[in-house]
Amino acid sequence: MKPIEQVTQLYEIAMALNATIDLRSSLYSVLDILSAYVGSLRGAITILNPLRDEIRIEVAHGISRKAMERGKYKLGEGITGRVIQEGKAIVVPKISEEPLFLDRTATRRKPTEEISFVCVPIKKGQQVVGALSVDLPYDVDSDLKAAKNLLTVVATMLAERVIHLENLQREKEALREENLRLQQQLADKHSVENIVGNSSRMREVFQMITQVCRSNATVLIRGESGTGKELIANAIHYGSTRAQHPFVKVNCAALPSTLIESELFGHEKGAFTGAIRQKQGKFEMAHRGTLFLDEIGSIGLDAQANLLRVLQEKEFERVGGTRTIKTDVRILAATNKDLEQAVEDGTFRGDLYYRLNVFPIYLPPLRERKTDLLLLADHFLEKYAKEHHKDIRRFSTPAIDTLMQYHWPGNVRELENCIERAVLLCEGGVIHSYHLPPTLQTGVESDTLPTLSLEEAVANLERDMIIDALKNSRGNMANAAQMLKTTIRKFSYKAKKYTVDYRPFRG
Repeated sequence: MKPIEQVTQLYEIAMALNATIDLRSSLYSVLDILSAYVGSLRGAITILNPLRDEIRIEVAHGISRKAMERGKYKLGEGITGRVIQEGKAIVVPKISEEPLFLDRTATRRKPTEEISFVCVPIKKGQQVVGALSVDLPYDVDSDLKAAKNLLTVVATMLAERVIHLENLQREKEALREENLRLQQQLADKHSVENIVGNSSRMREVFQMITQVCRSNATVLIRGESGTGKELIANAIHYGSTRAQHPFVKVNCAALPSTLIESELFGHEKGAFTGAIRQKQGKFEMAHRGTLFLDEIGSIGLDAQANLLRVLQEKEFERVGGTRTIKTDVRILAATNKDLEQAVEDGTFRGDLYYRLNVFPIYLPPLRERKTDLLLLADHFLEKYAKEHHKDIRRFSTPAIDTLMQYHWPGNVRELENCIERAVLLCEGGVIHSYHLPPTLQTGVESDTLPTLSLEEAVANLERDMIIDALKNSRGNMANAAQMLKTTIRKFSYKAKKYTVDYRPFRG
């Protein structure tokens, strides 16, 4: 190649590198220019991934995408691996006579095609970041040394771009790994094993979750407000094959009837007053994932008709749009309403009800799973004591009795709020009954109006305190009296009065 041609070529390469901010596109342009000037059959830029000790083809000319995916090497492996490892150019006059040449891309298998191969390192100072290589038709008169020198100059021009590309790939890989780690954390956090409950009713619920989570069946979660329906939805999604895809939640009760369709299906620009741009709906956002429709019984009849169509046909149009959009979404729905009665009343479509009710899961109220109450209370005590930096270890016996006697109309949510309040009020290491909300201690709210006289109530309180003290002192009367800040004589008198024997507490 004449000097003027080399200068022209280098000028074009410099222009190509500065013509776009798209790193990969500019590198493709460089390989095209090299092919035009030096007559290369193929060209490639390979990049070293130091974290994996792996070399891969990043951009190529004359090599298919599928072949590029096969072009991966370990450091020192093959000609390219050796060039990057040693930082020195290698010229192979005939690849058929070079045993180190691997041809991982399988693009050089024509028996009549003899090829010369030139590979030079791409370096920034002493740091080797990749390699530039070309296949040239074999010619006994070819000046391969001149080709090597030209490629070395071009490789120096490429170094900055290749370093940027390698950094971007490293950041992308780090983000991918971080994403996988966070997804695994979510899956662990929302696993069915983390739902507190050991009653027979809850074991039935766990079994149903295990049965349905791996399928794509629509699930209708039934239960009173505060029973933990969203926890069940989380466990189903993160235990399913869609766990790596979006989990989108919609509280249907919180959306006005005029906005529910826009929220679910999206809208086109200008579809209504205030629609200043196109908006994706929740069904589009949840594509290939799961859509959780909480309080499904609150949506109006118009939205129910469109929802039914999506469930049946897997397609919809945005509000104000005409283009049909296909969607692959699994539906989880939840409600605390009597949908059967709503169907009879004409406020909920029967066909939609049957479409949703494929696999119903009923969550029992807390009053029907009292054996779980102390487990839940201990769980929330540990959670909020840690959150508010308090050293609170347990509940007193009267506090436990108060919790067990209450009927919990607000279910688990109400219990959680009560325990957090008690933790905030408590200044010692034990939650007492007076730390609990007044609603738990009054008969009007709990439907347990007092039937005891003042003397009887005081006697019961004294007896409970004596029992609690004996529990903690393991039946040691002197220690128990000291805990209650009284004399052993008075303590012994009261214990005898209330027929509390210290001996069962020893051991």
